[in-house]
Amino acid sequence: MKNVRKLFLWFSNVLTICLVTAHLSFAADPLAKWQPEFDPTGAKYTYLLSCVGHPAIEGVAVGFRIRDRVWEETNGQLYVDFRPLSQLGGEKDVINKLKFGAVQGMMSSSVAAANISPKLGIVNLPFVVDSFDKLDAFRNTAATWEPFRDAALSKGLQAIDFTGYGSYGWATTTPVTSLAEAAGVNFRIAQAPVNIDAYKAWDLKFSVLPWPDVPQALQTGVINGLDHTPIVCNISKKFTVARYYTELDYAQGLYVHMINTKWLKSLPEDVRETLLRVIAEESAAARQLTKDQQEREIAAAKKDGVVFLKLTDADLQKMKSGAETVYTAWQEKIGKQYLQTVRTSLN
Repeated sequence: MKNVRKLFLWFSNVLTICLVTAHLSFAADPLAKWQPEFDPTGAKYTYLLSCVGHPAIEGVAVGFRIRDRVWEETNGQLYVDFRPLSQLGGEKDVINKLKFGAVQGMMSSSVAAANISPKLGIVNLPFVVDSFDKLDAFRNTAATWEPFRDAALSKGLQAIDFTGYGSYGWATTTPVTSLAEAAGVNFRIAQAPVNIDAYKAWDLKFSVLPWPDVPQALQTGVINGLDHTPIVCNISKKFTVARYYTELDYAQGLYVHMINTKWLKSLPEDVRETLLRVIAEESAAARQLTKDQQEREIAAAKKDGVVFLKLTDADLQKMKSGAETVYTAWQEKIGKQYLQTVRTSLN
């Protein structure tokens, strides 16, 4: 009887360990629900595509939709091996891999894209491409899109399309309805030269921090403001600390789909055309999904008690006036005529 009891306890412990291990293994894989429903091992070609974002964001999840459609429409010839969540490294590291062809594609955040070519920084300039409608107009107008698309050709890269993650504003731990209140906030901004110049022009305090450092900095009070979008702030739980959001809509956050042109040209023409067509179609659909997602995330945040605010018209105009100094600083890097064309076309 004693041996039976020991055997029973041993079996129970083993079963418990197995169940816990299985649970932890599943919980540790945030991409479990996005695994392909096909076996890609027979593919003739592989497109390794990187992104730092989480696929809970529609502008990131598009990578999986591209993967599945390309597989089907090329009859299993091309496998889009999409790797979100920084699986292939940070953006600067991946940019270098992309140039050398170790990675064939990258959905780069727009704030990092300016490090590839200054002209790509035009979408980060404050109050230029600052709405969903302007973003679509920018993409669908040859005079604004094509110089952006080809900005990095000299480096063997091309921007074949883009998706997004919403409209930029301020998530803060105290309410901000004026520039005077904003002056008391230390904002975290991205590691991007355009953003740095904008905050200097607005005479606001800021800290340049890598994204992984933000949660602790926000919780400990090292920063008390975050320059980002409602989608990202709500999905990444930043609103649990920063309970106020000032809607500025001064820029659209993008994932710019960069591709290694040498690799792209190496594909058979029919496979290449299918890849580019699917990316264009799914990216356009994702931009609409992003607009819808922003509305949902704002509604969910409000329901959870996050307070959404706006600056006065006078203070917003001061920010727009301050942005003129950023245009002056960047027009030579971007191209004076191109910047003028974009501003005139969108306004």
